[in-house]
Amino acid sequence: MLERAFAEAIDRSETTDETTERVLEAAHEQFRRIGIRRSTMEDVAKRAGVSRITVYRRFSTKDSLVQQVIRREFRRYFDQFLLDIRGAETVAERVEIGFASSLRAIRNNPLIGGLMDTEPEIVVPSMISDGGRTMTTVSRFVAGRLSREQRAGTVSADVDVEVVAEMMVRISTSFLVTPSSRIDLDDDQHVRAIARRFLAPMLEPADHRSR
Repeated sequence: MLERAFAEAIDRSETTDETTERVLEAAHEQFRRIGIRRSTMEDVAKRAGVSRITVYRRFSTKDSLVQQVIRREFRRYFDQFLLDIRGAETVAERVEIGFASSLRAIRNNPLIGGLMDTEPEIVVPSMISDGGRTMTTVSRFVAGRLSREQRAGTVSADVDVEVVAEMMVRISTSFLVTPSSRIDLDDDQHVRAIARRFLAPMLEPADHRSR
């Protein structure tokens, strides 16, 4: 489910009417307050001020509703990520800011971050126990950004951006799933320093890294 939400968020094809938006907002609030497992379609309908039939006409199952709500959250995350890195002057700075932005956005998100704390049995398996599909989807987004850097000449052509993207996503995921006792994830400057030291060098040509 999380994999599909990521993929569709990246795809960005979306058309919703006013009632659908109302249902999605109500579901977001319901899941944030009560949790996904304990919430029902009827709960969402009541919060949205519509009939249960109206909800089912737009979302045939609870899973499809959850998927769309999570998709909207990751759309917001991707948009914020791109906004955060826009002012960076170098690719290394974009890596630093992007890494810090990613961890902050997910951890502080009222829905996703909250679910990781209260219902990790729903979110965490979707991130790490789905045969790697979710990581692959997110890595594809990061690899796409790095490929743009290559085309712009800011990343060497001999860098395998797909491997680098996967490494970056795996490191980020590990911090999200198992917070560190040594690295303060609430300290953006500390997180950026980690990215500067360990992530940015992965984008240097191989001959530079071997020196």
